[in-house]
Amino acid sequence: MSTSSYELLHAEEGSVPVKGWVRGVTVDEGARRQLRNIAALPHVGPWIAVMPDAHLGKGATVGSVVPTRGAIIPAAVGVDLGCGMAAVRTTLRAQDLPDSLAKLRSAIEHCIPVGNGRGGEHRRLPDSHATRLAKSGLAARLDAIHAKHRKLRTDKLDKQIGTLGGGNHFIEICLDEAGAVWVMLHSGSRGTGNLIGSYFIELARLKLERRVLGFHLPDKDLAFLLEGEPLFEDYVEAVGWAQDYARHNREAMMERVLHAMRVQLPKFQLKKTAVNCHHNYVQREEHFGESLWVTRKGAVSAREGELGIIPGSMGARSYIVRGKGNADSFHSCSHGAGRLMSRAEARRKITLKDHRAATAHVECRKDAAVIDESPAAYKPIEAVMAAQSDLVEVVHTLRQVICIKG
Repeated sequence: MSTSSYELLHAEEGSVPVKGWVRGVTVDEGARRQLRNIAALPHVGPWIAVMPDAHLGKGATVGSVVPTRGAIIPAAVGVDLGCGMAAVRTTLRAQDLPDSLAKLRSAIEHCIPVGNGRGGEHRRLPDSHATRLAKSGLAARLDAIHAKHRKLRTDKLDKQIGTLGGGNHFIEICLDEAGAVWVMLHSGSRGTGNLIGSYFIELARLKLERRVLGFHLPDKDLAFLLEGEPLFEDYVEAVGWAQDYARHNREAMMERVLHAMRVQLPKFQLKKTAVNCHHNYVQREEHFGESLWVTRKGAVSAREGELGIIPGSMGARSYIVRGKGNADSFHSCSHGAGRLMSRAEARRKITLKDHRAATAHVECRKDAAVIDESPAAYKPIEAVMAAQSDLVEVVHTLRQVICIKG
């Protein structure tokens, strides 16, 4: 059985405890205040688990695991529904890569739309993606959700399957500690998931206005849906769809990346090691003899023996990890390094010279538009990993040689 190394971040009468794996890392006061607000809700418990990458988020703290009894807080789940990571190991070695990786980076960017707006959408849906949509049943399931919620927009479905998006989403070619080549990517349910999340968050707020509460709700973002209500069941159905769409989105992108690599590089095969995991999602789980709804807002499932991915920032290390099944964390670990600076602060404090120096060893964008994703904007990944040594063990350490951002 794992021995936990958490610190008690909050424990007051009328609130559930907040257990944080944060030794040696910074947790901003805004995030701590947000955690205290969530801990005071009667549906939350038996406690909240906080990962070392925790920072202030919209709705709930990024890097938190929030279990609830008979209720879900849509804003805590957020709008980047099903966002997560995928990685595969290839038989290629470092010496199989060309001296200049610019052509390979360009080929990947050419076959996968990146960024937000129309430029991040398909002009023509690739046949393989159309086949995936048809065989998966995703289109029919979304139609059924839309039939009950006519105001919910669904026009992004086929435009964005197999697309990256912007922000902190990325595609990377990496080398592990033995020189093996990996493909790793980070994305979610794109615009459709965002529309679903935003729609139900607003419905939860409207529902809150008609509820008679016997407790204080400090933030309207903590509006909840109760199990047994029709809207609750509709939300679970819609979130489940978005999480499945996100997984298919990552698989579709991975196919296209591998295709570009097969054109540019020597012949290769895929190894058995492959991971596809969410880190923004909610699902029903059993913990301590209870059936709970577990919201992982920037956290990865880390059951005993389960593989996961903890990426660093641009230019920093990333890790393939194996879960230790720590019950205190609800079998969870961090989803990355976690922001140290807000995007606005990063743009103020980090210079282009700083960014270019930090990413000198990576074929990537080095312009002002990605300054807020530069390594200095994030917590040191080594400290984040040290703080959760009782949650996961490192299986592979990866370093990027190509990083594609929207």
